[in-house]
Amino acid sequence: MSFLPIILMFVVLYFLMIRPQMKRQKEQKSMMEALAKGDEVVTAGGMLGKVSKVADAYVTLEVANGTEVVVQKGAISTLLPKGTLKSL
Repeated sequence: MSFLPIILMFVVLYFLMIRPQMKRQKEQKSMMEALAKGDEVVTAGGMLGKVSKVADAYVTLEVANGTEVVVQKGAISTLLPKGTLKSL
């Protein structure tokens, strides 16, 4: 009976912290696998760009006309809706 509060604390910790984090990691992984040429993305550093090439571990982003930057797939944080870059 004295272990009940400790067990209850781990159950609450699982549902409030661990489970949502695992769900977010799963969504991030599926987004990185679904990257394709022409997608508009935001990197972890805040750089906006359009995907021009996709390799296994790297993505080439066109950040301006004729300017391309190579970043790791893990550095991409958000996939933007189409046409977002033209509206900025």
